[in-house]
Amino acid sequence: MELPPYEHPPPWIPPNERSNHPGYSNNLEQFFMRSVTLLRERASDPLGFNIRGGKEHFCGIYFSKVTPNTEAEHLGLKESDQIISANGTNFEDIEHTEAVKILKSHSRTIMKVRNFPYGYRKTYENLQNSNVGIPAD
Repeated sequence: MELPPYEHPPPWIPPNERSNHPGYSNNLEQFFMRSVTLLRERASDPLGFNIRGGKEHFCGIYFSKVTPNTEAEHLGLKESDQIISANGTNFEDIEHTEAVKILKSHSRTIMKVRNFPYGYRKTYENLQNSNVGIPAD
């Protein structure tokens, strides 16, 4: 996996203010993998998010939009979160259409996700086809 180059803290934030400043955070827990369970009454109900990416685009599956006031938003899912797995299926090397099919097929979806903005930004470099940001709903 390619990692982004190290970015020094912004010089305009004094070192003694960095730990509580909204423009700088060294809290790496925000990037740890976490498990979330998305519950919907029926499998046909909207998921509350859109995804982008996939094996055919040489990248993972990422949330490209999380609809406000949905269960997905209440679970803390956000744009640039990567789906590592859903209901036991590895999403790190899956085609977009297969990912959508899995996400839509159950009313209870257990996902392992992580925030990975660097990988998400790379999707803009890798995605060249017309299905960029196709809604998963």
